Amino acid sequence: MPETQVKICGLSTPEAIDAAVAARATHVGLVHYAPSPRHVTLEQGAALRARVPRDVKVVLLLVNEQPLPMVQAIQAVRPDVVQFHGGEPPELLALLKQSTPLEVWKAVGVSNRESLERAQRFKGAADMLLYDAPAKQLPGGTGLAFDWSLLAGFEHTMPWGLAGGLTPETVARAVAETGAGLVDASTGLESAPGVKDVDKIAAFCRAARGG
Repeated sequence: MPETQVKICGLSTPEAIDAAVAARATHVGLVHYAPSPRHVTLEQGAALRARVPRDVKVVLLLVNEQPLPMVQAIQAVRPDVVQFHGGEPPELLALLKQSTPLEVWKAVGVSNRESLERAQRFKGAADMLLYDAPAKQLPGGTGLAFDWSLLAGFEHTMPWGLAGGLTPETVARAVAETGAGLVDASTGLESAPGVKDVDKIAAFCRAARGG
């Protein structure tokens, strides 16, 4: 069975980037969305991206961005993956996927089995779905988990990962119960909103791999 991939999201300082890399995270996430406490400007994102070695993928998270700012953000940060976390339609994702070599991910809030089924409309438009807790005031970064039992027996049509309220204490159980090939954490690794705890990053990566 392949080793679980680990994405540490909402990183905004060099220290947090370095901690995620040292803990062998496979992906690091940069949030470019002004209302978020984890927001980084394009200049900050580009500087943080430059610290990341080639064997770790950089994920740029955007929310309902207009086409021109979206292109500008991609050009500035040069991510490996663009993660959409708003109400973006499959057609927009498919257009980006066709026109760039980037991976395209789509985060979806899961409240029932119907929401899982609706998410499958992104097959062919996105490379991966990230199942997250339903949006509150902000899309994602709520620190809340959804009911993992909704995934039991569900026939996924495309690769998927698990997000939403994961912590060093819960991630091993999450992987065991859901079979997720990728886990994504942000709020559960913080000492305050937007402030990552380097010890929690290390503990999360160890626990996600069963260490």
